[in-house]
Amino acid sequence: MVKKRKYTTITIPAPLFEKIKNEIKDTGFSSVSDYVTFVLRETLVKMRDKGMGKERDTVVSRLKALGYM
Repeated sequence: MVKKRKYTTITIPAPLFEKIKNEIKDTGFSSVSDYVTFVLRETLVKMRDKGMGKERDTVVSRLKALGYM
């Protein structure tokens, strides 16, 4: 049985979305969502490695609530 992934929508400022969209052209990212997901995951790894404690826990629980983890 394959576990179905759940997704949610987050909002970012439109100008930021456009900047990201332009920056990821001709990269391995197929969408702004793919890029943002990658950046969030990388940020979490860095936070975990730095042992950011309570701040990290807050971010992790927010990302879980958004369905990214």
